[in-house]
Amino acid sequence: MDFVSIRIITSDVARLLEFYERVTGVQGIRVTEDFAELKTAGVTLAIASTRTVPLFAPGSARPAENHSVITEFLVDDVDRVHQNLKGFVTDFVNEPTTMPWGNRSLLFRDPDGNLVNFFTPVTPQAIEKFTR
Repeated sequence: MDFVSIRIITSDVARLLEFYERVTGVQGIRVTEDFAELKTAGVTLAIASTRTVPLFAPGSARPAENHSVITEFLVDDVDRVHQNLKGFVTDFVNEPTTMPWGNRSLLFRDPDGNLVNFFTPVTPQAIEKFTR
């Protein structure tokens, strides 16, 4: 089994896709008005309209109500990325902070309120974990 994507349900696909394109620098693929993807080397971030929810199970997902999942992106220099995002990202949850497990992390919210973590491994153990 391979983990290949995570999907965010939103009431505004275009707005959320534009946000993620800007913060990641990855060009999205607009499949339909109701579905888009940002493909990275490791995983795909899918963005889908609320109109797609009934295709799976009516009422099974609601936009802008996530309080438990953090979407994470590995970046080369989280402090530099933080400087680049100032003035664009409006809801930083924390400034770059070195976590006990060795990653320097920047936590912020996307326009729907979903948590996003950009991180850079900074301790030898964390660096080794991501360079295998």
